[in-house]
Amino acid sequence: MATSGNKNMNAKLVLLGDVGAGKSSLLLRFVKGQFIEFQESTIGAAFFSQTVAVNDATVKFEIWDTAGQERYHSLPPMYYRGAAAAIIVFDITNQASFDRAKKWVQELQAQGNPNMVMALAGNKADLLDARKVAAEEAQTYAQENGLFFMETSAKTASNVNDIFYEIANRLPRLQPAQNPSGMVLMDRPAQTPASASCCS
Repeated sequence: MATSGNKNMNAKLVLLGDVGAGKSSLLLRFVKGQFIEFQESTIGAAFFSQTVAVNDATVKFEIWDTAGQERYHSLPPMYYRGAAAAIIVFDITNQASFDRAKKWVQELQAQGNPNMVMALAGNKADLLDARKVAAEEAQTYAQENGLFFMETSAKTASNVNDIFYEIANRLPRLQPAQNPSGMVLMDRPAQTPASASCCS
């Protein structure tokens, strides 16, 4: 629930998954409404922001798109620390990609924010004829591990906006004031300090 008069939130979100799963393509579709057939692999990480309106609040996502290559595996922890949400992306045409997504989930459960909203995205849903991971298998895994699951297609835009809006709906609306880690930051109007005198 949002406090009255204060309905703007900043939320750090991280995308994790194997190389070639389509993390950057999902993000490009969500932020710019574009799809590039042969997207180059992300090196290190890329940053984007996008604002969505849900119910009575506005959520500004600060999104970190991490590289999927094994040589960059040591980098994601610095991006998911303090994150309010994560999307773990796998390619429905690649069983190894799904297995790797499970490892990301385990890592987030062990080291991430315990209140993190996590989504499992079965990407490339437009390639049904090449499917290797059944939707039922991914759905069951997500339910057993506290995630929600959607199949997405960056190419056709299927469920791309939906997954981000669902995350925004699931974010906690109130965070304790003494929260220095920035899991979810609330925009507050500037307060003028009470006038103080040094020698009263």
